[in-house]
Amino acid sequence: MNPRVIVAGEALIDLIVGEDPRRPTAIPGGSPANTAIALARLGTPVTFLGRFGSDTFGELLRTNLAANGVDLAYAVAADEPASLAVVTHTSDGPAYGFHVSGTADWAWQPTELPDLPAEVRAVHTGSLALALEPGASVLGRWFAAQREHRVTSFDPNIRPALVGPREEYRQRLTALWAVSDIVKVSVEDLQWVYPDSDPVAVGRRLQDDHGTPLVVVTLGGEGAVALHGGRTCRRRAAPVSVVDTVGAGDTFSGGLLHWLDENGALSREGLRSLTEQEIDQALEFAITVAGLACTRPGADPPRRAEAHAALQRSQGMIGS
Repeated sequence: MNPRVIVAGEALIDLIVGEDPRRPTAIPGGSPANTAIALARLGTPVTFLGRFGSDTFGELLRTNLAANGVDLAYAVAADEPASLAVVTHTSDGPAYGFHVSGTADWAWQPTELPDLPAEVRAVHTGSLALALEPGASVLGRWFAAQREHRVTSFDPNIRPALVGPREEYRQRLTALWAVSDIVKVSVEDLQWVYPDSDPVAVGRRLQDDHGTPLVVVTLGGEGAVALHGGRTCRRRAAPVSVVDTVGAGDTFSGGLLHWLDENGALSREGLRSLTEQEIDQALEFAITVAGLACTRPGADPPRRAEAHAALQRSQGMIGS
C-alpha cells in the first residue's frame, strides 16, 4: 500500500461495562486507531503507526486494524501489555476509567518512528499518545518535524483524568497546536482547558496566534464550526437516533481528512484555498459519518457506500 495518510498514536482496548459488571465486553478502540479505521472504511489509503502489546489484547488490536483495511507497515511490536479503557455508560454519555501504567502506547523510542515517503500527504495524531510521558515528548517531536514535508492534523481528545494539571496540559496543547495545519477539537475539550472562555473564541484566538489554516470545533449533536481565513462557517447536524457516542469524534476526524484528500485539499496550499462552499461540504460529510457512528454501539465508523447514501438522503430531504 502507498498510504496518503499516516495516523499515529494509541490503539487500546475498551472494556464496555454492561448490565452485568462482572462480564465487560472487550472492544478494540483508541482515538487514533478509530480514526485510521474510519479513513480506511471510507477509502483513503492509511497506515497506522502504533505500538502493539505482546498480550492477547495487543494481537486483537492488530488483527482488528488489519481486518478493516488499515496498513500496519510501521507497527511496533512492544514488550509491554495493551492499554485498557473501562467504559461505563451514564445519562451524560460514556464515562472512562483507564489502566495505562507501564503499557505499550506510551513507551515510544525515537528509533521506532520512521522517515516517511514523499507521497504521504498528512500525518494525524492526538489524544493520549501526545499527553502521557515518556512517549508523548518523543512522538510530539516527530510530529512537529513532519510539518516540513506534509500536512499535520491534531485532535486533542482530552481525558482530564489522565492529562495532568490543567495549566501544564494547556502548555502542551498550545505547543502541539502551533505545529498543526488542521486542528479538530471538541467544545468539551476547549471548555476544560479554558473554563472561563467561549470555546469558539478560544479556537479563533489560538488559530490567529499560530496561523493554523483550518480549525474545526465540534459541537456534539449541534454540528460543528469551522474557522478558516477569518471566516466562521457553521454546519448543523441532522438529528439521528443515538445509540452510543463512543468514537463519534474520531470518525468525524476521519471523515474530514477523507473529504479533504478526495477533493484535492490535503496540502497546505489546498487548505488555505478552500472556499466557503467547500468548507460547508467538508463539514457536512464529517458530521454525516460521525452521526452514522452514533447510531450503533461502540466505535463503528461507516463504510464509503453507507456514508454517501446517507448524504444523498440528507440532501434529498433538504431539496424536497
